Amino acid sequence: MKANKVLIAISFLFVQVIFSGFTYANEAFVMKNGELERPTGYREWIYVGTPVTPNDMNNGKAAFPELHNVYIDPMSWKHWKNKGEFRDGTIIIKELVSVGSKSAVSGNGYFMGDFIGLEATIKSKKHFKDEPGNWAYFSFSSADHKTLSKTAKAFPSKSCNSCHAGAAADDFVFTQYYPVLSQGKGMKMKAGGGHFDSLKPVK
Repeated sequence: MKANKVLIAISFLFVQVIFSGFTYANEAFVMKNGELERPTGYREWIYVGTPVTPNDMNNGKAAFPELHNVYIDPMSWKHWKNKGEFRDGTIIIKELVSVGSKSAVSGNGYFMGDFIGLEATIKSKKHFKDEPGNWAYFSFSSADHKTLSKTAKAFPSKSCNSCHAGAAADDFVFTQYYPVLSQGKGMKMKAGGGHFDSLKPVK
């Protein structure tokens, strides 16, 4: 009888470990004591675009300077292209880069300089059940844009969600500025690119 009880206890613990591992495997981020640990390895995720808000077009101080390399975790990209929605557990990274030059052999424009910041957005009912859309927003950037913090607290709802709620095209996300997302929504394999002769937006 004792042996059976021990076996049952071990089996229960084994199931717990598997379940915990499964949950962790479905989240490309770590929350600890209410703070988000700085994500790593995101440059190997799915790149969705680089909006540009240069300082010289924003009175010398853009809210998010200046080029933003944006990535989404692979599992959330797979869900987006198959289901056309952002899954619970989505994380989107915004890596800020300065304007390094405005001219090149190819012509005039805004060309990347140095990394100057890191932001993140997470959709999680488990962690942010009271936030609109279950989205929370984080910044690891120092005020002088020279260092990154190891963890970050979520911004208050009014700081970010009000803007996203009123202007974002899809579930608090500005997909209208990212054709990889807007044109890949629910397109399954075709979201990977190269499947259409026409470059006109897919309806």
